[in-house]
Amino acid sequence: MEIKVGFIGTGNMGTALIKSIVKSGALPAQNLYIYDVDKSKLAALAEETGTIAAASATQLVQTSDVVILAVKPNIVKTALESCKTEFTGQKLLVSIAVGIPIKFYKDIIGQDKKVVRVMPNTPALVGEGMSLISYGKEVTESDAENVRMLLECAGKVEYLEEKLMSEVTALTGSSPAYVFMFIEAMADAAVLSGIPRNLAYRLAAQAVLGSAKMVLDTGKHPGELKDQVCSPAGTTIEAVSSLEKNGFRYAVMEAMNECTKKAREFGKIYG
Repeated sequence: MEIKVGFIGTGNMGTALIKSIVKSGALPAQNLYIYDVDKSKLAALAEETGTIAAASATQLVQTSDVVILAVKPNIVKTALESCKTEFTGQKLLVSIAVGIPIKFYKDIIGQDKKVVRVMPNTPALVGEGMSLISYGKEVTESDAENVRMLLECAGKVEYLEEKLMSEVTALTGSSPAYVFMFIEAMADAAVLSGIPRNLAYRLAAQAVLGSAKMVLDTGKHPGELKDQVCSPAGTTIEAVSSLEKNGFRYAVMEAMNECTKKAREFGKIYG
C-alpha cells in the first residue's frame, strides 16, 4: 500500500495496531503518523516503532490519507472537533470507538465524508484480533480493502452491516472477558485438585486455544466436535451433564443478551 496512515490516540488498541502494522511490513514505519495528548508516551512509541510523532491532530490529518481514531468514545467529539476542517477530498476516517454510529462522525466532519466504523477486540494485542467493519456508499472498494489490510495485521476481519454492530458486541468485543473467566474457573478447579496454579492457567489456556482452532480449521459444528470427546459412560459426558444441569449454555446466552442490551443503549447516546 502506498498510503500514509495517521493514528489519533495511542492507547492499548491504537498501540497494538501500530506495532502490528510495523511488524508486518504492510506499510513502512515512516508512512505512519501518530498523535496523543500524552507527549512522553507519544515520543516513546515513535522512538520504539520508527513512526513519526505529529505535533497536533490537525497536522496528522493534513498529512494522512487514512486517519484511524483510536480514542475512548467520550473523547471522540473533542478529538474530531479540533481537526474536522482538515477532512477534505479523499481522506478516510476509521474509528475503533465502541458504540458510535457512522452518522455521528459525519455530523462533525461532513455528510459527504468517508467513514469506516470498526468493532475490534483485545486479542488484537497479540495478533489474534477479530475486527468487524461497516461503512457507507462513500467508501470505495479500494478504501475498504486498505482498511482490511491494515486491520488484518492484527488478526481477522469481517464486514458487517452497521445495524448489527451493537448486536455483535457481545459476540466479539466483550467475549474475551467470558473466555478469561472460563479459563480462570477451570484453573481454580485444577488447583483444587492439586495442580500448581501457573501450570493450571497454561493448560487451561492451551485447551481453549486448541479447541477454538479445531472449530476454525475443521469447519465442523461445535456440537459434533463436542460429541467426539464424549465417550459413552466416560468422564467428559459427566462434566457436560453437570454443565447442562447448571444451565451453562443458558447462562452464556443470557449474559450475551444483557451485553447486547447495554450496547444498544450505549449506541442511542450517540445516535
